[in-house]
Amino acid sequence: MTIQESMHDIVEREARALLSIPYTPDYDRAVELIIEHVHRRGGKLVTAGMGKAGQIAMNIATTFSSTGTPAVNLHPSEAQHGDLGVLQPNDLLLLISNSGRTREVLELVTLAKNLYPDIPLIGITGNPDSELTRLTDVTLLTGGAPEVCPLGLTPTTSTTVMTVIGDILVVNVTRLIGFTTEEYAKRHHGGYLGHKSRRETDF
Repeated sequence: MTIQESMHDIVEREARALLSIPYTPDYDRAVELIIEHVHRRGGKLVTAGMGKAGQIAMNIATTFSSTGTPAVNLHPSEAQHGDLGVLQPNDLLLLISNSGRTREVLELVTLAKNLYPDIPLIGITGNPDSELTRLTDVTLLTGGAPEVCPLGLTPTTSTTVMTVIGDILVVNVTRLIGFTTEEYAKRHHGGYLGHKSRRETDF
């Protein structure tokens, strides 16, 4: 297989995975939970995951923050060494684990519930029968498409789908809170996007 053939194959397989993301009413519930806890109660969204999923969690947090929804990323291992203190009343957790069995993520659930028993939990996973699915209030399933990695192991397709699920949440929350270009400019001063947003609003 040539690089060109491989490229088309990878793009087609990942595109099929994206088109196969299953919609459930949990998407509506997730968006409503974020709006309720962050924009009505004054809490924040806290994202968490390990490894590659943790990098996706961080990206989701920073994208939410730049679009008017305060969010931070909490490393599950560091949470066990004091960083759990970032949690406050009215916060909610967005937990990402493709297997739904990541030990550190499951331990974070226990730690968070010990601190704030009523903290809402949103999960993103590829395993509908996982421990994470059982523990979370809302579960957003990736569809479980196989990885495009030749070994079938390296997070590739799964992280692409997780990123898009994060985008679905961000875009819908941003739309429903009526976030404006002017508000974006206040949060994004530097770089091309900051310049573009200020130019469009004369901010």
